[in-house]
Amino acid sequence: MNTPRTTLYKDKQNAKLMGVCAGIADYTGVDALWVRLGAVFLLFALSGMIIPLYFVAGLLLNNKPAQLYTDPEEQKYWQGVRQSPKRTAREIRARFKDIDRRLAEVEAYYVSSNPRLNAEIERLR
Repeated sequence: MNTPRTTLYKDKQNAKLMGVCAGIADYTGVDALWVRLGAVFLLFALSGMIIPLYFVAGLLLNNKPAQLYTDPEEQKYWQGVRQSPKRTAREIRARFKDIDRRLAEVEAYYVSSNPRLNAEIERLR
């Protein structure tokens, strides 16, 4: 499941320094401000050990492709996939069940209101 949309990138378009916090924010769906505040908190909590980790991540992470998402709804969908793939699969399964139910209702309506079609379907069974 390692597609370009499920990979962590640094986000140079929304970057303040190297784009690592913006990339983490894009990956998780959390606002970049909160990720940056968390990084500042970790700076003090870990006595500066976050600084080398930040620069290593800035050097190792690839830049986010410019046209990764076509619209904000697609971006939100892929953030959900990254956060909880099982939940996303459950939601898609529920959508398909709903579509199947609605299609069965449409079929039942047209078959019940059209006796010739109903007879044709019964003859095929």
